[in-house]
Amino acid sequence: MSEIKTLVLNHKQIHQKIVRIAYEIYERNAGEQALVFAGVTGMGSVLAGILADKVREISPLAIQQIEVSLDKFTKEQPEITVSPAVDLTDQCLVIIDDVLNSGRTLTYVMEPFVKYAVKQIEIAVLVNRSHKKFPVSADYTGYELATTLSENIEVHLDDHDSTVYLQ
Repeated sequence: MSEIKTLVLNHKQIHQKIVRIAYEIYERNAGEQALVFAGVTGMGSVLAGILADKVREISPLAIQQIEVSLDKFTKEQPEITVSPAVDLTDQCLVIIDDVLNSGRTLTYVMEPFVKYAVKQIEIAVLVNRSHKKFPVSADYTGYELATTLSENIEVHLDDHDSTVYLQ
């Protein structure tokens, strides 16, 4: 039996949401000279790259990209690596992931950054499922979607055929 997939966002809709998030990031950080975008392993990292390109296109902000790698599916706190290593002292950081579900992954992702004297940490997600179990909320959200716990969100981002499916 194949799983039924429901298209939630098509390529054009995803592009519109990314443009809106990019403008929101620029508006809230217009007084800054630079931002660091920290993309979470997988589609979060891809989304961070797309958002970085869009913010560079619409603003004078210097955007530096890093990737936060971790195993999202382990029950224990995963080992987290950040690459490349950068000095985050007094920097504005935007952590970017494709989907915010319970907040668990983003809670873990923040851990290496709170050790630095960062100026601020913001969170951007394409889809917020609103199953909050951890004290994490997104500052920038492309789409709010109420789902059941048994449903999954599948995000695929590329240049020509980005999609978000509910299954």
